[in-house]
Amino acid sequence: MSKTSQLRSLYRSLLRELPPKPAASQSSQARSPLHQRLRQSFSGDAPHEQAVAHADQLLQYLRAQRQYTTLLERYNPGMGMDEEERVRLTARRVGMDLPVEYEKDGKS
Repeated sequence: MSKTSQLRSLYRSLLRELPPKPAASQSSQARSPLHQRLRQSFSGDAPHEQAVAHADQLLQYLRAQRQYTTLLERYNPGMGMDEEERVRLTARRVGMDLPVEYEKDGKS
């Protein structure tokens, strides 16, 4: 693989690992500061071997972080829940339903 295609592949891989832009900002073509910095570092003169090695190391780190987040969400499904919902789901897991709590204004 030639040096230019290797750098292009590394640049594209880094862009894929960046967090997606929110839907509201996708209509505007404004790039994030991190995206702009990456573009500046890959444009112009060919980067040094050490810069390429650092970019490759950054890519490996970003991939590992994405995989870690995916595994954390998969094996800890109650992580983003509030305490009440977690207790209700734990009770359902062992075959129990929590009683409906009484509210003063007549709603239950």
